Amino acid sequence: MNIGIIGLGDMGRLYAKAFANAGYTVFGCDLPQNRQKVEEELAGQQVAVLDKGTEVAAQSDLLIYSVEAEYLEQVVAQSYLSIKPNAIVAGQTSVKSIEIEIFEKYLPAGVNIITFHAMHGPGFEPKGQKLMLIRHRSDDESYQRMFDLFNAIGTDIVELPDYHQHDQIVADTQAVTHVGFESMGTAWKSAGFFPWDNASYNGGIDNVKILTTLRIFSYKAHVYAGLAILNPYARQQVKRYAISESELFKLMIMEEEKAFRERIYKARDFVFHESRKLIMFNDQVMKDFSLGDGGIHPKPNSHLSILSMVDAWYHLGVNPYDNLIAQTPPFRLRLGIAEYLFKNEALLEESIETALYDKTIRGDDLEFHSAVREWSSIIGYGDMEGYKKHFNDVQTFFADRLDEGKKQSAELIRRLMMD
Repeated sequence: MNIGIIGLGDMGRLYAKAFANAGYTVFGCDLPQNRQKVEEELAGQQVAVLDKGTEVAAQSDLLIYSVEAEYLEQVVAQSYLSIKPNAIVAGQTSVKSIEIEIFEKYLPAGVNIITFHAMHGPGFEPKGQKLMLIRHRSDDESYQRMFDLFNAIGTDIVELPDYHQHDQIVADTQAVTHVGFESMGTAWKSAGFFPWDNASYNGGIDNVKILTTLRIFSYKAHVYAGLAILNPYARQQVKRYAISESELFKLMIMEEEKAFRERIYKARDFVFHESRKLIMFNDQVMKDFSLGDGGIHPKPNSHLSILSMVDAWYHLGVNPYDNLIAQTPPFRLRLGIAEYLFKNEALLEESIETALYDKTIRGDDLEFHSAVREWSSIIGYGDMEGYKKHFNDVQTFFADRLDEGKKQSAELIRRLMMD
């Protein structure tokens, strides 16, 4: 099977290499101005770099569009007439509603549409990583060929019945997860300090928060913008997260202890009831990963970001454990630290008391509250450029520690997955 990839960016190159190493014939192309860079980065690999998407399409039994969702229609419109009859066409975007709509618009009936979504970034090899495989329209033989292909490169395949389920899961595992960590990064930037230098962010859960935030800001803004703004389910879930955070914050500043506790416990009992198979993060592993100098005595934290996420899951009726079938590393980390907080009665009690009565953390919580509202508004307005600018501003603030954070978070993920 000849495999063609239109779009040899980070993920396109990653999968081109994986397919070539598995013995497949691979063709690809990218924008003309990127050709030299792409050829240099694929030097020594059995991947033929061509000039145009039409050339790639004409030679491909499987054609993969690995381009940003906002540019997908333009690229498909330029190349679809060259697609071979009975070929398989797939997309590597994170928003399948838009992708399928475009494929249905341009691709003739004889073309098989079997799409996929790799649930990891370019920092991880495909082997062992979750990959969602979605059969939209195809014959049985073509679907089996796609399944065998991803099996050959060692991915952990999750078969989904339709693209709607994909987008619902991704809204939770990626879009809302990212907004939570992006809001933390924005809050720390607005407050003007690095969290590893602050006693309120010195501990197991906070080490995970910091490293995951740095991991997210080490990648490109357009990936997250597309996930949040183009996914039809993401806006609803992000809005719910913002409402949960705002309502909890109001109860905190009014010191409405009874209502606050009732709400937290109700969410806890829904998400973390005894029948759940828990992740159970290792306490010592989380403590080992710190960017601080070790001389700061930790202070209690309200963990408003985590309380808000669990409250949002409750109000959305979402069981996050069901979504582990298509988990990303940041989502697993987020659910893991939420579980750690809510299943540790002493820590949860400390968090509640801090949220309600510790004025020394209130300023940070205000910054976080403002950041969540900013991100929710940007996503609600569908402001793609505003999202990228907001993201890049925070990315610049943390620039000196992003590489280290990315490396440490990868090791943290590896260690926690082993336990």
